[in-house]
Amino acid sequence: MEQEYIELVGARENNLKNVSLRIPKRKITIFTGVSGSGKSSIVFGTIATESQRQLNETYSSFIRTFLPKYRQPDADKIENLSTSVIIDQKRLGGNSRSTLGTITDINPIIRLLFSRIGKPEIGGSNLFSFNDPGGMCPDCHGVGRKIALDLDKVLDKTKSLNEGAILFPTFSVGSWYWNLYALSGFFDNDKKLEDYTEDEWEKFLYGKDIKIMMELPTGQMNTAYEGLVEKFDRLYINKDGDMAESTKKRVALFTSDVHCPTCDGTRLSQQALSCKIDGQNIADYTAMQIDELIPVVKAIKDVEAQSMTTSIAERLQHLVDIGLDYVSLDRETTTLSGGESQRVKMVRHLTSSLTDLLYIFDEPSVGLHPRDVHRLNELLQKLRDKGNTVIVVEHDPDVIKIADHIVDVGPHAGKQGGEIMFEGTFEDLLKSDTLTGNHMNNKIELKDKVRQASGKLPEVHTSLHNLKDVRVEIPEGILSVVTGVAGSGKSTLINQVFLKQNPDAIVIDQSAAHANVRSNSATYTGIMDTVRKLFGDANGVSPSMFSYNSKGACPECKGLGVISMDLAFMEAIRTPCEACGGKRFQEEVLQYTLSDKSISDVLEMNVTEALAFFENKKITKKLQAMEDVGLGYIALGQSLNTLSGGECQRLKLANELHKKGSIYVMDEPTTGLHMSDITHILEIMNRLVDKGNTVIIIEHNLDIIRNADWIIDLGPEGGSKGGQILFEGTPADLKANKVSLTAQYI
Repeated sequence: MEQEYIELVGARENNLKNVSLRIPKRKITIFTGVSGSGKSSIVFGTIATESQRQLNETYSSFIRTFLPKYRQPDADKIENLSTSVIIDQKRLGGNSRSTLGTITDINPIIRLLFSRIGKPEIGGSNLFSFNDPGGMCPDCHGVGRKIALDLDKVLDKTKSLNEGAILFPTFSVGSWYWNLYALSGFFDNDKKLEDYTEDEWEKFLYGKDIKIMMELPTGQMNTAYEGLVEKFDRLYINKDGDMAESTKKRVALFTSDVHCPTCDGTRLSQQALSCKIDGQNIADYTAMQIDELIPVVKAIKDVEAQSMTTSIAERLQHLVDIGLDYVSLDRETTTLSGGESQRVKMVRHLTSSLTDLLYIFDEPSVGLHPRDVHRLNELLQKLRDKGNTVIVVEHDPDVIKIADHIVDVGPHAGKQGGEIMFEGTFEDLLKSDTLTGNHMNNKIELKDKVRQASGKLPEVHTSLHNLKDVRVEIPEGILSVVTGVAGSGKSTLINQVFLKQNPDAIVIDQSAAHANVRSNSATYTGIMDTVRKLFGDANGVSPSMFSYNSKGACPECKGLGVISMDLAFMEAIRTPCEACGGKRFQEEVLQYTLSDKSISDVLEMNVTEALAFFENKKITKKLQAMEDVGLGYIALGQSLNTLSGGECQRLKLANELHKKGSIYVMDEPTTGLHMSDITHILEIMNRLVDKGNTVIIIEHNLDIIRNADWIIDLGPEGGSKGGQILFEGTPADLKANKVSLTAQYI
C-alpha cells in the first residue's frame, strides 16, 4: 500500500516562517527542537486545531454551542487530516468525588461484580457507588472526609478551666458556654486538663442529654449539659443554613479535615461495606495497589463473574504496562501529577476499537524514570500498530529513538525559530549537524569533583503515605538531587514533609504563574512598573497612562486588544479591536515614545531584544535572569496563560534568582527543556549554590543527576514497594550501587 501523508503548506502560526511539511500517516513522527522553536505551533496550534475545528463543524449548530471553539489556523493548506485525539499534560481535573477508578471506568465494572456475586446480596450496582445516594456514607455524603474539631488546636491541656484551657473565643472564661462546664459540678475547675481521668475526659468532650442544675449568681437554673465536641459540632459543623463569613473563618482555625469516622474514609454506606467477595469488600479492592489487585481479581472462579473479571484485569494491566502499578483506584484524580495524568489518558484510548486516528502527545516522558521509558515507547508503538498516526513533541533521547520519522524545528527560539532544520530518520539526525543532532551525540559526564556540604539541615523523619520510617539529613550549601522511579516517595518526602519543616524554602514548581488574560511576563516580574515610570518621565505624563489595565486602555476593547462577540448559537467570534489594532492602548498613548519606541513596540519585544534596548539596572537585572533561564524568546507582553508548565517554572526561577542564603526546592525543572538548555539550567543551579544557597531538585533527567554533589535515591519501586532510601552519596558512589535502579542508567 502506498504511503499516505498529512500535507501542511505555508503554516504561519506564531513564529512559523511559512512552514511546509509531509507527515507520514500510520507512523510515529516525533517533533524535536528547543523550547519556543515552534514545535507546538505546528503540532498543536496548526494540525490539532484544524482537525478539531473540522470535526466540530460536522455537528449541528446546537451541539456546537457546548463544544470548545477553534479558529482556523494561519496556513495555506492542510490536507489528509484524521480525527485527532490530544493527550496533553493538563492535570486531570475533577473534584474530591473523582478517583482513578471513576475516570478509567473500572469502578462501574467492579460495582457490577459485587452486585452479582458479593455476599450477602444487597441489590443493584448503584448501591456500591459513593456518588449515588443509595451507596454513599450518609455521614460524609460520599467524600470520605469530614470537618472535625481539632482538640490540639482548641485545648491547652496544661491549663485548667479557670486558666482558660478552652481556646475557642466563644468559650472563653466567664462566657455563657464556659459556665456550662465550670458550673456543671462535674469538674474541678482548677484541675489541669491533662490530669483528667478517663471518665472526666469522656464527659467533658462527649457527654450529652444530661440534665443539670446550674448555680448562677442570679439563682439556680435547669439546663442540659453537652460535651465540648458535641456542642461544637451542633453549633458550627452540622449547622444547617449559612454561617457568617467571619464565623466560618474563626471556626476554620480550630478544625481539621479528618477521615470520616463512620465509613473510615471509604466513602461508602455500611450496607455496601458489608457485602464481600472472598472476605474482601469493595473498599478493600479500590484501596489495593493495582499490581496487587490483579491477582485478587483473577483468583475469582465464579462462572457468572468471568466476563467481568477478565475486563477488570485487562484494564488494570494497561495501567501496569504504562508504569502506574503503584497507584490505587481510590486515588483522587486531583492528586495525580501532570505526567501521571497524561498516562491515565493514554490508557483510556488503549481499549478503543477506533482506528486511523491521529494521536498527539505532549512530552509523554515527563515524570518517568529512565527505567520506565520503554513502557511508554511500547504504548506508542501499540497505538501505531493498530493503524493510527502518532505525533509526539518530545525532548527525551530514549523516546526520540523509536521515531519512524523526525522533524527538528529551530534553529533557536521565538523570532530566531520557526523553520524546519531536519526531516528524516534517527540515524540521519545524528549526522545532521543540527542543535538536536549534536546534543544527541554529546553525553554529559559524571561529576567527579563534588562540593563539600557546609552542614546539614534538621533531620526529616517520616512515615507519611508510602514512606517507611524514613530518616534523612539533607546537606546544606550544595546541589542535592532526589531521584527514584515514579511513585517511590520523592514528592511526599520533599514537597510534603521537608517543606513543612522548612516553610521559608523557595519552591519553584510547574503550577501556573497566576495566569490570566491581563497578566504577562513584564507584569509578573515587576519590570512593568519601572517601564511605565520611564515612559512617564520621558514624556512628562502620568505613568498610569502606559497601563492597558488603567488610564491608557483602549476604551473600545478595555485594554484586551480583542472584541468578543458572543452569539448564542455559534462560537464566540474574537476579532482584533479596530480602534487600537489589537495594541490595547488609546491612540494618544502610542504617540509617546522612549528612544523612538512606543509602549506597544516595547511589549512586542522579546526578552533578548529588550535587554539590548534598556539600560535601567532594575529592568536589565530581571531581563538577564529571564535570558539566563532560557526565556529570551518570550515577548514582554505575552499573556502568562499561553505559557507551558516548563516555561512557567523557569519564569518563577528567574524571579527568585537574586536571593542568597536560601533553600531552593525545584520539581523537575528540566520539563519542556531541549538537551541544549540543560547545560544552561545546570549553570544557573551551580551559580545559586556558589552564592551560598542550598538547592534541592526532584529530577529524572540523567544529566542533572550526573551533576549533583549529593544524591538521595528512593525506591526500590513505586507505591507500597517503594518509600525506602536506597542510597545517599555522590554520583560516583551511586554508580557502584547494586540496589538502585537509577544507578543502572547514569
